[in-house]
Amino acid sequence: MYVYVLKRLQKNRYYVGLTGDIDRRFLEHDKGWVKTTRFFKPFKLVHVEFAVDRNEARKLEKFFKSGYGREVIKEIGDIVAL
Repeated sequence: MYVYVLKRLQKNRYYVGLTGDIDRRFLEHDKGWVKTTRFFKPFKLVHVEFAVDRNEARKLEKFFKSGYGREVIKEIGDIVAL
């Protein structure tokens, strides 16, 4: 399983999700097939982490959606922007 972070390029906003197939899921986001990111474009994949199973991936996703996790994501996004 993978936990991934998308960054909206027009505004400083992030989307966190999890998937078993990162290439397929990114394509779904890119084609506008995902309701929550349909109007998010253009965006950039800024971070991907591997988790050994779905439970671990869900914990990591919840962390990234927490207050401190959002700070970590912002730092990651700032580093990628350099």
